[in-house]
Amino acid sequence: MKYLFIAFFLINSFCYGQSDSRVSTIDFVEILQNNKAEALYYYEHNWKVLREMAIAENYIESFQLLETPYSKEAPFHLMLITTYTNQRQYNLREENFTKLIEQLGGLKLLNDQKPPAFRKSVFVKENVKHLTH
Repeated sequence: MKYLFIAFFLINSFCYGQSDSRVSTIDFVEILQNNKAEALYYYEHNWKVLREMAIAENYIESFQLLETPYSKEAPFHLMLITTYTNQRQYNLREENFTKLIEQLGGLKLLNDQKPPAFRKSVFVKENVKHLTH
């Protein structure tokens, strides 16, 4: 019984503590001066479109645009998550997104407001490793 417990513990430790090959970037964004419509328009028509193009080109694995309640402890409204299949895709992100931005053309904006007027990147977590489960 003792050896069975040790084997179970080792297998669990190995399976749950290991990282898989995926890597993500998470942006935490504050919407400024109650410009939610402008921010959401920007992310839907620029950020999201670029990521859809990136999936089609196999530059990324997935993406998520999440809204969260703003608080003093977590001073942001949006979380933008881009997940890459592996470290190589992640390392090529700047080069690949530069190509896609050129294809997309100019920014699509609501009310001609530029991004600094309606959003602020509170912080960014780069090279986030995924754990298996």
